[in-house]
This record gives sequence, structure tokens and C-alpha cells, in this order.
Amino acid sequence: MNKVSNVIQKLREDYSNEVLLEQSADLSPFKQFEKWMQQALDTKLKHANSMTLSTSSKDGYPSSRIVLLKSFDENGFVFFTNYESRKGTELIDNPNAALNFFWKELEKQVRIEGTVEKVSEKDSDDYFNIRPRESQIGTWASHQSSNLINRKRLDNKVKELTEEFGRNPIPRPPYWGGFILKPSYFEFWQGRPNRLHDRLGYLKNIPGNWRIERLSP
Repeated sequence: MNKVSNVIQKLREDYSNEVLLEQSADLSPFKQFEKWMQQALDTKLKHANSMTLSTSSKDGYPSSRIVLLKSFDENGFVFFTNYESRKGTELIDNPNAALNFFWKELEKQVRIEGTVEKVSEKDSDDYFNIRPRESQIGTWASHQSSNLINRKRLDNKVKELTEEFGRNPIPRPPYWGGFILKPSYFEFWQGRPNRLHDRLGYLKNIPGNWRIERLSP
């Protein structure tokens, strides 16, 4: 075993900030998520809206990456990407996906499972139009997930597009836009001492109705 593995094996951290009980949990998983997200924002955690997005190919091969949550309500959780990237094509081929939020300072984790669909073109346009101009140009310059010969080629493309667009408004590329994940399952995890963590799962019965179950840690 290498030295790094030896160190990893010995890493230990106990959790003792809060508890998560059925009687204190909101009946709506969306409102419970809003409470925890607000707590993360109030604590000024860096990248509080970062989440792991897990997708699978149509053949069932999984992949994960960090993306940013841009909005949510009781319809679902919205993020934006290049539709032709690996995650974009996988979500189109296989709409089953999962999200994971982990706020280590709060000792909290939220898992969300569901299916995705594209948001409306208007919603994609509205969000693209408020992005920084440099990010808009970057979206045109980069064919996300495709092979890139070298960094200089990308930098040259950015420079070329910057000159081409000038001061004109930059339109949204047709291959870029939003997805919304519509949940069928939530799990809220609160760290507790001795690895005896609190875990509450929300199972969807019928639209608007969720059943809360406590899970063994």
C-alpha cells in the first residue's frame, strides 16, 4: 500500500453540529432543501450551489461531474450546459440522472434522483443573456468534451470571436441551454457522532405527495 493510501485510511472526522428528526423535517422535500440551501448561503459557503451531476449512457455506463444549480422550485432543479457535451448527449439518450449536494461545513448532504428534460428556449435565452460576456463568447468558442489539439487554438478562437461580435449582443448557440431535473426521490443526510448519521428519504407517492422514511446510517 502506498503512503497516500496509508494516510487516507487514517482520516477520521466526527460530526456533531445538528440532528435531523422526522418531526422537524418539512413535509415537502423542496422546502426542506430550500431551508438547507438558505443555511449554506447564510453561512457564506463558497460554491454553495455546486452539485455532482451523475448521468449514464444509453448502454448504462455512468459518469459524474460538478455543475452549478441555477434555480429550483417544486417543478425541479435547473442547470445549463452544452447539449453536445458528454453529459448533454447522455441526458438526451438516457434522461435518468442524480444530483448530490455536500456542504461539509454544515455536515449536510442531499441526494436527488429523477428524470431530466430540456427547459424552454426562452428560459435558456433568458439565462444566457445575463451571463458575463466573456462566458457567452466562451460558449461559442468551446465545443465542450470534444478533443482539443492545444490550448492556443482555443485562445485564438476566443480572440477571433471577440473581434467578430464586437459590441453587438451575443446570441445563444443552438447547442447550449438548460435542463431541469424533476425529482422522484430525495435523501437528506445529517452527520452525527460515531457514524450514526441521520438519513431521511422522501419517496414520491402521487404528484405533490411525499412519504418520509428514516434510513439506517
